[in-house]
Amino acid sequence: MKSLYSDHRTWLHGVSANAKLLLFAALGTLQYFLHSEALLAGTALACCLLFASLGRAIAPARKLLLSVLLAAVLIMGFHSYLQQPLLGLVSALRLLSASLLGIALTLTTRSDELLSVFENWLRPLQRLGIRSERLALQLALMLRFTEHFFVLWKRLDDAHRMRTGKPGGLRLLAPLTIQMLIAARRVADTLELRLGE
Repeated sequence: MKSLYSDHRTWLHGVSANAKLLLFAALGTLQYFLHSEALLAGTALACCLLFASLGRAIAPARKLLLSVLLAAVLIMGFHSYLQQPLLGLVSALRLLSASLLGIALTLTTRSDELLSVFENWLRPLQRLGIRSERLALQLALMLRFTEHFFVLWKRLDDAHRMRTGKPGGLRLLAPLTIQMLIAARRVADTLELRLGE
């Protein structure tokens, strides 16, 4: 599966996966305890500055970033229609901040590094009889497939634009679903062979 990971080195590449995951998880969780629009706007601005500091490394995620911005605008529009503009603003700022942190993590952290962090964090669960290595693998695969979804979507959209000169939109849903199912089946077959050894 293709990845959004950027080979263009940034300062965030040098931070350990463990530290990044802890910090970003704490910052993302903090968003849901803040209710002040001013504080949320400040944290969103900080997330935007952090993301912008990655420079050329953000290039693979432009399509994903546009999707996040569109979702934020739609959320604000929906809540404005319901005469809840402040709730819409708060929701949009939370979405923007959490998404930027997640994209920054994906761009600067390899999948094997995340898997290693998950395995270390979940190892204490083995005392309860839980197979922590498989749970860690499931978490890593969930993140990987989410990332692969957007990479594949961009590739299909680019191909459609080259053929027709127009964005793919909902026309891409069927081929995207088929490609994701094929990728999932391929990974499942590979895991079955390896875990069965």
